[in-house]
Amino acid sequence: MAKTIAQHIMDAHQAREDAEVTRAIQDIAHEFEPYIIKQRRHFHRHPEPSLHEVRTTQDIANQLDAMNIPYEQPLKTGLVATLRGTAPDAYKADGTPRRRILLRADIDALPVTEQTNEPFASENEGYMHACGHDCHIAMMLGACQILRHMTDDIRGEIRIVFQPSEENGQGGKMMMDAGVTKGVDGVFAMHIWSEVEAGTISCEPGPRMANTDWFRIDVTGTSCHGAMPQKGADAVMAVSAIVTALQTIVSRDLSPYEPAVVTIGEIHGGTARNVIAGSAYLAGTVRTYSDNTHELMPGLIERIVVHTAAALGAEAKLTDYTVANYKVENQPEAAARCRASVVKVLGEEGVGRYQGTMSGEDFSWYLREVPGVLAFVGTRNPAIGATFAQHSCYYKVDESVLAKGSMVAARYALDFLAE
Repeated sequence: MAKTIAQHIMDAHQAREDAEVTRAIQDIAHEFEPYIIKQRRHFHRHPEPSLHEVRTTQDIANQLDAMNIPYEQPLKTGLVATLRGTAPDAYKADGTPRRRILLRADIDALPVTEQTNEPFASENEGYMHACGHDCHIAMMLGACQILRHMTDDIRGEIRIVFQPSEENGQGGKMMMDAGVTKGVDGVFAMHIWSEVEAGTISCEPGPRMANTDWFRIDVTGTSCHGAMPQKGADAVMAVSAIVTALQTIVSRDLSPYEPAVVTIGEIHGGTARNVIAGSAYLAGTVRTYSDNTHELMPGLIERIVVHTAAALGAEAKLTDYTVANYKVENQPEAAARCRASVVKVLGEEGVGRYQGTMSGEDFSWYLREVPGVLAFVGTRNPAIGATFAQHSCYYKVDESVLAKGSMVAARYALDFLAE
């Protein structure tokens, strides 16, 4: 059906308003870009591990205080801030917002010893922001700077969650249990990403990050003298065979069209170099996309573990299998909104493309309750050495992308609340 003249006039008016909002976002982001980079470097210099982000929390609080943005601390670490819109229709007659969106940034670091030689390298020996959470804090503080100058355009309420303990998969669930998603209509998060080109942002719909599970296998053999192996059952030998056999799950038990990873990250066994080990254990992680494959994995692992050990005269048991977090799956409508926000502030050239990753993210807990999107903010730039993978001791980022992330977060929030 053809549009009426009134509809064309309304569309033109809306386009002008959109353009003005975009220009305001870009201008404020440009003004605060040095601030965003400064914050990133500060938090990079002072990393703290999961559930111990005490200084990090206080430093974020100091920045929110300076912006006059109120916040609460529902957990020992982390913060939940609130930006109230002042648009005429931001709140209903009963005082509730017409819409509420949650923006989330994780704040913890990793037990990694930094080797980047950056002038702002970690001063907390043995810990490093090797996954970009320092960037997440900085980008979200940048988004706060933009949005606090644009409250007349906020048609509702924005809840900003600075979440602890993402790296061990606990923080998202803890914040959920504390009620941060109560009354929320949509959620949004960003992850700086080393496999996406700098200057682009990827937010395709569907599965983006994998189900993440942890497991432990305990093996019991019979110890004996190392020169008399026939007298015992070697637990280390059994563990070694189990490691190899577990890889047949992906290559033989699953369809080639079902992405999956089984990784052994720890092996412990033995007490002396001349003693056949009587016990050993290994620990690892499983990553999957398919719900069916996710459900099958514990049984497949246990079958291989039990029978492989038995073939070598030992006993083995899957003693722990824990779901750390479920897959991150972008809702199609939210992904389309995010793409539109990227185009508005960065142009079509800002749209990144990425197939997704088998890495995990506990933002999935939010997405299981509230529709939303996680966007990958590209930081890959070989010219400055920003090519190392997440969790590398050499991990670097292209800091020119940080203000872009702040702009997209702000634009997304405004667009969501305006619907």
